[in-house]
Amino acid sequence: MLTRLKAKSERKLAKQICKVVLDHFENQYSKELGDAWNTVRGVLTSPSCWQYAVLLNRFSFPFELEKDLHLKGYHSLFPESLPYYPKSVKCYLSRTPHRMPSERHQLGNLKKYYLLNAASLLPVLALDLRDGEKVLDLCAAPGGKSVALMQCAYPGYLHCNEYDTLRLRWLRETLESFIPQPLVNVIKVSELDGREMGDAWPETFDKVLVDAPCSNDRSWLFSSDPQKAACRINQRRNLPVLQIELLRSAIKALRPGGLLVYSTCTLSKAENQDVISEILNSYSNIMPVDIKEMARTCSQDFTFAPTGQECGLLVIPDKGKAWGPMYVAKLKKSWTT
Repeated sequence: MLTRLKAKSERKLAKQICKVVLDHFENQYSKELGDAWNTVRGVLTSPSCWQYAVLLNRFSFPFELEKDLHLKGYHSLFPESLPYYPKSVKCYLSRTPHRMPSERHQLGNLKKYYLLNAASLLPVLALDLRDGEKVLDLCAAPGGKSVALMQCAYPGYLHCNEYDTLRLRWLRETLESFIPQPLVNVIKVSELDGREMGDAWPETFDKVLVDAPCSNDRSWLFSSDPQKAACRINQRRNLPVLQIELLRSAIKALRPGGLLVYSTCTLSKAENQDVISEILNSYSNIMPVDIKEMARTCSQDFTFAPTGQECGLLVIPDKGKAWGPMYVAKLKKSWTT
């Protein structure tokens, strides 16, 4: 009976996959990922095997929930002590598909946990935030990475920017749900075009996160309107231009000696490695930062595809490790121009 219900559910989900997008991905990613694409495609087209990590909120810590997660077989992300994994970050993963119910937003009540794709923590950890630093989250909505940054350290100033009005509202609600009132005072939320932030805040920030608008492979696969999907695919060619412009703005906003992390949730080489290569070729004062060690230390929970870059990692969805896609690159602004 359960097997029949599961098969029926999977057939229903399969009908929702947008063939236009899948055909486009098939053509592009079979070339870029080779044999790995078959496994990645199988995971991306089967939402029933997707996994959700549980990031506990240190400002409203749920001790009972943590015990319950242990009993259910969840384990801690990066269980070993690592220099870039703060002890204040408590994120739990299950090896089997299981989704905790989402908590409702209630004004004045802090949520106890945030559900996320575990790979989305990697850009936050790569930023290596320290207490007292000034940090910019350039494309901050829906706010998960801003919340995760606050789990890592107490910044002296956190600037969360989001250009889209509807997504800005979502960002504000997320921050209200997870950050206590005294700490809200160190957070500024703005609605600027990210490409203008560098001119508005030149050489201001110690750390900058650019979680850029991208193709978002998971959601695109389930586009309900084939015409809109075809339009998105046409617009996809222009995304690297926007991403490069956002990075140029971020570099202006970054102080000399500061660190920048770029991330996307697409497998696309044009939006990932090619964007970073263009930046490195354009700036003599922007240097790659080797993050291969991060991949080595968390290979038990994530599967990585080769990127050809010491400063870039690409998490690809795999059986039993259905995290990603997530591309992460780390750069440093030197003192010389």
